[in-house]
Amino acid sequence: MQLFYAPDITPPLYTLSDEESKHCVRVLRLREGDSLHITDGKGNLYHCNITEAHQHHCTVEVKETFSEWEKMPYSLTMAVAPTKNIERYEWFLEKATEVGVTRFIPIECEHSERRSIKHDREQRVITSAVKQSLKAYHPALDDLTPVKQIIATPFDGQKFIAHCNKECGERVYMPSIIKKNENILILIGPEGDFSPEEINFALENGFTPITLGTQRLRTETAAIVATVMVATENSK
Repeated sequence: MQLFYAPDITPPLYTLSDEESKHCVRVLRLREGDSLHITDGKGNLYHCNITEAHQHHCTVEVKETFSEWEKMPYSLTMAVAPTKNIERYEWFLEKATEVGVTRFIPIECEHSERRSIKHDREQRVITSAVKQSLKAYHPALDDLTPVKQIIATPFDGQKFIAHCNKECGERVYMPSIIKKNENILILIGPEGDFSPEEINFALENGFTPITLGTQRLRTETAAIVATVMVATENSK
């Protein structure tokens, strides 16, 4: 199945963007009468036929619409500190999109090694992963946000903070406390971990301190492990 992303699609006729038209006609070599699928990123999957195969304005006709295509029974917000090597963070965005995430929040922490991201570039990484993994839901991507702002913002669901500081109290193995079919927010800090002040602030605001196991994990690895744990528990 060939999947294209068009957040502004309006059935029954729609013209792909210049970029998507080139990919459709020049790269995939699709022609009039060929079929493809389009998602608006909001859960709708459109089965379409090509009516005009032009490399700059390829037009399609929607033949069938599937609503809430493969909708997850839970929502997952991953608030993760971007890594110094941005390619590692982009790897996380790509793989987490494949596994299933509702919202990404890049966070700035006291020990952050990176304090800026290129939002448009990271958005393209997510969009590419959506198309490659045939998703009908496009995860949201927030701007870089101070972690204390995220902690202080009300959240309706389970709130977890993963950290390695044993002096900040006991931590719970996350899979043992995940509730199925609920909203979940997970904080993953930078390589230098969250500061004790950030951890305590999270605890004061209702976050549950968690561990992801006995292994020492890099930021992007910990974020992927947490994403997979949530998906696994919700699939049981």
